[in-house]
Amino acid sequence: MQYFINVILPIPLEKSFTYAITKAEADFLKPGIRVSVPFGKSKIYTALVVEIHNTAPQIYEAKEIHQILDEDPIVTEIQLKHWQWIANYYMCTLGEVMRAALPSAFILESETVISKNDEVTIDDEDFRDDEFIVYEALHHQSSLKIQDLMSILDKKNVLPVIKRLLEKNAISVQEEIYEKYKPKLVRYVKLRALFSSENELQKLMEGLSRAPKQRDVVMALFSISAQTKKPVKVSELTNESGASAAIIKTLIDKGILEEYHIQMDRVQYLGDDNEDSKLLNTYQDKALNEVIQSFKNHNITLLHGVTSSGKTEIYVKLIEDQLKVKKQVLYLLPEIALTTQLVERLQNYFGEQVAVFHSKYSSHERVEVWNNVLNNAATAQVILGARSSVLLPFQNLGLIIVDEEHESSYKQFDPAPRYHARDTAIVLANIFKCKTLLGSATPSLESYYNTKQGKYGLVELNQRYNDVMMPDIELVDIKDKQKRKRMQGHFSDRLIEEMTETLKNSHQIILFQNRRGFSPIVECNTCGHSPQCPNCDVSLTFHQYKNQLRCHYCGYNTVMPKTCDACGSVELDNKGFGTEQVEQEAKLLFPEHNVARMDLDTTRGKYGYEKIITALEQGEIDILVGTQMLTKGLDFRNVKLVGIMNADNMLNFPDFRAHERSYQLMAQVSGRAGRTDERGKVLIQTYNPYHKILQQVSTNNYLQMFEEQLDERHIYKYPPVYRMIKITLKHKEYNRVNVGADWYAKSLRTVFDKHVLGPEFPPVARIRNQYLKHILVKIPQKQSLVKTKEAIIKINNSFLSVKDFRAIRVILNVDNY
Repeated sequence: MQYFINVILPIPLEKSFTYAITKAEADFLKPGIRVSVPFGKSKIYTALVVEIHNTAPQIYEAKEIHQILDEDPIVTEIQLKHWQWIANYYMCTLGEVMRAALPSAFILESETVISKNDEVTIDDEDFRDDEFIVYEALHHQSSLKIQDLMSILDKKNVLPVIKRLLEKNAISVQEEIYEKYKPKLVRYVKLRALFSSENELQKLMEGLSRAPKQRDVVMALFSISAQTKKPVKVSELTNESGASAAIIKTLIDKGILEEYHIQMDRVQYLGDDNEDSKLLNTYQDKALNEVIQSFKNHNITLLHGVTSSGKTEIYVKLIEDQLKVKKQVLYLLPEIALTTQLVERLQNYFGEQVAVFHSKYSSHERVEVWNNVLNNAATAQVILGARSSVLLPFQNLGLIIVDEEHESSYKQFDPAPRYHARDTAIVLANIFKCKTLLGSATPSLESYYNTKQGKYGLVELNQRYNDVMMPDIELVDIKDKQKRKRMQGHFSDRLIEEMTETLKNSHQIILFQNRRGFSPIVECNTCGHSPQCPNCDVSLTFHQYKNQLRCHYCGYNTVMPKTCDACGSVELDNKGFGTEQVEQEAKLLFPEHNVARMDLDTTRGKYGYEKIITALEQGEIDILVGTQMLTKGLDFRNVKLVGIMNADNMLNFPDFRAHERSYQLMAQVSGRAGRTDERGKVLIQTYNPYHKILQQVSTNNYLQMFEEQLDERHIYKYPPVYRMIKITLKHKEYNRVNVGADWYAKSLRTVFDKHVLGPEFPPVARIRNQYLKHILVKIPQKQSLVKTKEAIIKINNSFLSVKDFRAIRVILNVDNY
């Protein structure tokens, strides 16, 4: 009898592939174990077993697997079920979900390695130039990878050169597979057992009398082990005794000390004993009871609590209940900046039961968290993380909390799977038969609409903690201020006056401007030319601190020119402003105060966020300028004033959610003001203070905003009333994208008629030298989502089977908002 396995490969292919295995392997393998398999002519991939069976594939001869990589499954059956849902719903392949879910260290890559064939001697004259360069390089290095050859020869296609060298028998080629994850081993030392008796010890000390430094090391070893009663690390011993590593090595070589290694987790909690969670006030207590009641009738409940109402403390109580019954809790956050602040708070309550998972972690750290969650370890009972933590291998999930559920950062845009972490978490909770709590001060229209439809429970919390009043929000008309010459740079006299007052009382200030860089456009006053990105259809943004022009889409950068490229004039002017310019102006206005900036440029490193947030909490920063990173649920005790530098560029954005997003952003950033005993102040600078969204923000009227926006969505057929699938076509030739998009849209119209919008070029129609065109398919409530997707996939397949269109990249994005 023959045995076969079906595997998922981490590449975007629709089908799973079948490989042949022996009976012994069939008895050993289980779904979720990794195997390395040959694929294509010479590639080797890490694949994941999904099924073991006896049916041979009909179309191709099943190859044998290379090797088995795990003893136990690293992916659970529930995960595979969840992945299948993600692949079906978001119209991608299981391979893409696997690549997104598994830490990269789990996905072994094969690298082709080229080495010199020493058995054959070849005359140099037989080689062509490029072959000689490679052969010469192999004299200096024993082996080279394909990547190295590309850089040596300075060309992408090096395979013909390798082929010719192989024919001459000058080189040999092999696939090298290597495991990427290396456990962290810590070096320890102990005294050899031989010296445990007093006599031997005395002899040893006498013997070391001529080597005082070595004797000091042995003494230090005694004193550390007497104090800590724990194994002694080599690093501790060198610090304590002041000896060099060489002295310790000598003692090990002499056989006096013995070294050994212990495997450690890279991420560890180093705190003291836990503190008890805080007592809830009456409003929080009432909300907590309502949530528990709501869970009896609904699987999903929305907690709509105003900013600074103490939602986190309610979450903590719910987490405590789950830990008592030995269940895991997933706590999702939209932004890494938030995790740094919350980790501390949660670790104060739950100590080392909290595990953190996000993209700033190294791949080794992610592997450790993955293994801890998989083994249901005591150190992974509360998992705190950004959107990717929804894909972890949970064992017995009891509750999922999605904090700031309205955030757009929960949606993955590139690469596939283009999933929404909130919706994916709800499905995961459904598989585990557990509850989901969504929390937000400004819920998304879809979630609030679902509570109105009775799908979700709703709990409201309208009082801020300690009965602090909601901030006083004032709109400043900058058009009027400019007429009266009352602006200093981008600061109105009203804002400067409030800032001076706040700083005088030793409070802190946050200034919000949703554009990084110094200015978005540099323009020549003589001829009107402004430098454009060569790869994208956008103007370059000026970054002053590096004195360069940068593209925020593809990363292209160039030195800021002294003269205009078009006419040679020296009159270059900056139009618009970003965080850098606000920071510079604030420094000029308040020279004796500390001004800092928090945007993508200043938070690149792993601890980038932590440094800035800690500095603000410690009171080292007086004025913090930042982009929307600042709006995400951060809790600063001493911030009294929030200034929104320009509210209009958010409102006038070409997107059906622009008004809802602007309301959420401004309400969230306002919520950072006055979170303790004194009432905060928010100043919003705008050219149009009578805009209805700004009026709703200033009166904190979420309900009015919800109803108005919902009416518009009904009229224009947008979510949550209609579903949406966005289809993007990409290619470097303008005409090909145009023709392809027209064909695609025409085919869609034959099925969906008037529910197809486009094809249209987006506002930025070319990114990284690729032209983009969008088509939108709207799906009414009565229409079957599954049938719609089937029809789109059918059209997509026939589109890709046309020879001219094959090179066009098609991206399907379900719920693209």
